[in-house]
Formats: sequence, C-alpha cells, structure tokens
Amino acid sequence: MIRFEWGQSYLRAPTALPLLSSSSVPQLERGQCVTHFSFNPMDPELLQDPYPTFRRMRDTDPIHRSDLGFWVTTRYEDCRSVLIDKSFGQGDFAKNIQLFYDDSFDVLAQPAYAWLSRVFVMQDPPQHTRVRDLVAGALTHKRVREMAPRIRQLARQQLHQFAKSDDANFITDFAYLFPTLVMCDMLGMKEEEFSWELLAQLNQAVADTFPVFETRALEPDELVLANSQMEFLTEFFDDLFQRRKENPRDDLTTAMVSAGDGGDALTKEELSTSVIGLFGAGFETTAHMIGNGLFCLGDNPNQRRKLQGNMDLIDAAVEEILRFESSLQATYRTALEPREIAGQKIETGDRVLTIVAAANRDERHFDNPEVFDISPREQKPLTFGGGIHYCVGAALARLEGKIFLEELFLEYPDFEVDIESASLRGAFLFRGYQDLRVRLRGK
Repeated sequence: MIRFEWGQSYLRAPTALPLLSSSSVPQLERGQCVTHFSFNPMDPELLQDPYPTFRRMRDTDPIHRSDLGFWVTTRYEDCRSVLIDKSFGQGDFAKNIQLFYDDSFDVLAQPAYAWLSRVFVMQDPPQHTRVRDLVAGALTHKRVREMAPRIRQLARQQLHQFAKSDDANFITDFAYLFPTLVMCDMLGMKEEEFSWELLAQLNQAVADTFPVFETRALEPDELVLANSQMEFLTEFFDDLFQRRKENPRDDLTTAMVSAGDGGDALTKEELSTSVIGLFGAGFETTAHMIGNGLFCLGDNPNQRRKLQGNMDLIDAAVEEILRFESSLQATYRTALEPREIAGQKIETGDRVLTIVAAANRDERHFDNPEVFDISPREQKPLTFGGGIHYCVGAALARLEGKIFLEELFLEYPDFEVDIESASLRGAFLFRGYQDLRVRLRGK
C-alpha cells in the first residue's frame, strides 16, 4: 500500500543555493578550506556542463561540507581513498535520505525507498557481503564471456533495426533497448516470451524508479510514481522467480534462485531487490555509457578516425568513454568511524559524496584530462567505484560497450551524430542524453 498522499509535500524548505559560492577562491594546498564554498548538485548550469565547476572545486576546495549537509570530495586520490576504505560504508539509510526531507517524512514507508534500503549495494557487511557473494557467484566472468556471441547478435540486430530510421533518437530507439535485451536474455526472458509493450513498460518503470538514487528530495508526483512503479517491478519479478523455481533453466534468474541453496539461500525479498537492481543498473548506466560514447566520438572526429584506423584501440576507447563522460557522476559513502581526508575531520555518521566524474578529470592523476583521447592510459577511471562496493556488473558493461563499438564501426562506419541538437537529461547522478539524433550509414 502506497502511504504517500498525492499533493502532500514533505520536502525541506528550499534553500537558494548558488552553483558555487565563496568570498574568495584562492589556490589552496591540501587540507586548507574555503569556508563559504558551496556546491548545489541540482543547479541547471551544473547539470548542463559540470566539468568547469568540478575543476574549480578540485583546485580551490577539494573536500568541503556542502550546505546540503554532506561532505563533497573531488580529487582522484581523495575519492579513491573513501571508496576503498572499509571505514566508509552506507550507514543508516533512512537517516541519510532524511537529509532531503522534513522530519514528518517516513522514508521506509515509501516502497521505492524501502526497496533501495534493501539493495545490497546500499548495505554494509555482513549483510552486504553475504548477498553480494551470492549475486556475484551467479553473475560470473565465465557467464559474461559466454554471453558475448548473443550480445553481438543483439547489437547487430538492433543496429540494423535502428538503421531503417532516418535521424531517429538513438537513446530511446537503441541505447535503452540494446542493454535491456541483454539483461532480459541473461535473466532468461526470451524474446518470444515478452512483448515489446512489456519491454517498454519495464524500461519506463526503472526510469521512473531510479530518481530515488538522486542527491535530492523527490517531488510529490515523482515519489508517487516511483512507489507505484516499484510495486509493479516487484510483482513482475516475483512472478518470474516463481516460474524459475517450478521450471529451472540455464539462466541468471535460475542461478540466483538457486544461489546458496539451503540455509544461506537468498530470501524472496533479497531476490527481488537484487534482480531489480541488476536489471535497472544493467540498462540505465550502460545505456548512457553507450550514448555518451557515441556523442564523444561524434564530437571528436580525430579520435573517431583513430579508432576506425586501429580497432585494437577499442578497449582503450571504452575506458576513455567511462573516464571522460561517466554515466555515473557520483556515489555516496557514510563514515562508520572518525576519519581524516586531506586535513578535514570526518565524524562518524557524516555523509560523503565522492564525485567520481570530477576525479576522472583530475590533472594530478591523468595527463590532459580535459581532452578525449582513446590512446591507452595507465590510470583507470573510478566510474565503477572501488572497494567492497565495486560494481558487480562492470565486466558486462565493458563487454557491451566494446561489442557495440565493434559492430557500429564494422557495419556503419559512416554514422552521423547531430551534435548541435543533442539534449541532456536533467539529472545529476546519472548523466546522459535524453535526445541524440543519429543516422547510420552502411559501407
């Protein structure tokens, strides 16, 4: 039962926050802080182009406490130290979300937030370790490698279908569909078993639910929709689990249903939260990785020609896309005990926003970080996080990106990207395009 009443607002009174503010912005040594510095992740200017802001933060105040109540880190070294340090975890989920709402708001009474609180990536050991190990045991590197021929078939099939359109929206008509079909296939949902209408409904449900990850309060209508869609997703996947229990297959759903058979098996609730999380992350972030990558290649014709002339660079190209235009811009951690980062004292319970997209362009770690260059780099981006919360689907996402580029350059080397008309979605945490017009030209 959805307990959020339509039209009732639990949002904290809005505060007019500038994109960045300080009485002065000198160049600082590590550990020094500009006391009036403020960061607002929902400023329209930042959503359009966050990188100049990230650069200023790295240079003038690399770690500071935001007026929104959490710490912000922007340099590679600091972000990585938070991500890999077991002293930082997820902490009290409800308390962390409460930062964005007034005290009368019941976080865990909302189905969408209740689901998010149970996803293993939002939990700490030992519960996180137990569920992650069972999920990772089902989503093995061997299973991902064995999927490669099918992923290639799906990429080729969907590119061929998209090529029939002229000047179509690449995001809605390919970037969302391709990774969704991959996830459906991994979960054992074969094309003959579902309609395109159902696929669109699942896509929309995830898109409507994932704003709960954002660094802000949801508007009342957003939360009502997220709650409703989460109930739909839970009902859909619960039915899928029951069918796999009755008729097992060689697929990820059956593997997860069977994971830890016996006393340590995943509960029905753990199955539901984990698979919905995998399904959603498996297409939301991958879709924008693909869209962002195509935009970068269209906007940098010299790098496009370099890749076209040497397809051995394709792995490096995928890594550069992940670094230069990360589809996941930031991730939260909570201090589980007092720590110090770059001279700043972080107390137990303090929330820390690690802006991995800022870290990925840190000139202290990368050469020419503001330049999109597919030449191999020794340093790896932080896009998939680090430590015990490193993305369990990273290998799959990289493989999908690689196969997409291979098939694109093999079959449609003269593709055209309309850079001027491209429009970004209005979200901070998940960065990507909502409209990207592309024409596929064959050989």
